[in-house]
Amino acid sequence: MIDYILIAIILVIVAAAAFYVYKAKKSGKKCIGCPDGCSACNAKKNGSHCSCGAHKHK
Repeated sequence: MIDYILIAIILVIVAAAAFYVYKAKKSGKKCIGCPDGCSACNAKKNGSHCSCGAHKHK
């Protein structure tokens, strides 16, 4: 019985994470990992590269 409960909890966590990614991508965010979707990332301000790869640097 404990096995079924643990499997259910893990499935709920994975489903919630997948739904978050789906919702974020559908809303147009290019970088889910950045707190502001790369809109206010330090890489834009100081010219360095961001790990998200969504910035176009000159």
